[in-house]
Amino acid sequence: MTFAQYPSLKGRAVFITGGATGIGAELVRAFVEQGAIVTFIDILSTEGERLSEDLAVASIRPTFQSVDVTDVAQLQASIRRAIQQHGRLDVLINNVADDSRHTPLEVSETSWRKCLAINLDSAFFAAQAAIPVMQSQGGGVILNLSSINALFGPIDMPGYVAAKAALLGLTKSLARQYGGDLIRVNAILPGWVVTQRQLDHWLTKEAEIKWSELVAIKERILPADVARLTLFLAADDSQRITAQSFIIDAGRV
Repeated sequence: MTFAQYPSLKGRAVFITGGATGIGAELVRAFVEQGAIVTFIDILSTEGERLSEDLAVASIRPTFQSVDVTDVAQLQASIRRAIQQHGRLDVLINNVADDSRHTPLEVSETSWRKCLAINLDSAFFAAQAAIPVMQSQGGGVILNLSSINALFGPIDMPGYVAAKAALLGLTKSLARQYGGDLIRVNAILPGWVVTQRQLDHWLTKEAEIKWSELVAIKERILPADVARLTLFLAADDSQRITAQSFIIDAGRV
């Protein structure tokens, strides 16, 4: 198949959290292929450096920074470095997540706070660092990666589900607050995307059969599917779309 190229993304400065593996890595690849200037962060240094090297054959090599997003000062400093390096920030993609499973009775105060720090707090504080430069340059795009789990509330993921649901409210709030500055804020809610992490931990053959019984399109959702929706929402083609949540789940909801 041949997919869309977006002229408005060429040369745009894009910042992606959790970009070393899974959906994040596909986002990095997709924006680089559009000619965007990409900075991505992750705690997985080896994987992040490898991805940056793999994409060095592109016209613009993405910049990788090793960052722990639970450290707000470190997170915001990484965004400021990217802005200083590129002179602007056009697109912020809050992708980083941890969907580890725990029963509610297993969750400690420390693990609860860490879960929210990764899945929710990082999105807010990244946006807080990005918004001033977006205001000064006349606009920008913030995309928050939520999940259909925010709508269904599956078991053994209380912190993750709570954070992903909160991202929907945060998306609405920021979109209303900064729409006058032409900053668009939207959320993306993927279904069960087939990444290596899912295959390693949870997406067994039996689980995939059960999932296929619930969806309209009986094919796997791949990271590239999510990336293509993200490209559209980041491009000028969607310039009047904000405060919205977009589900990409093959018809599960």
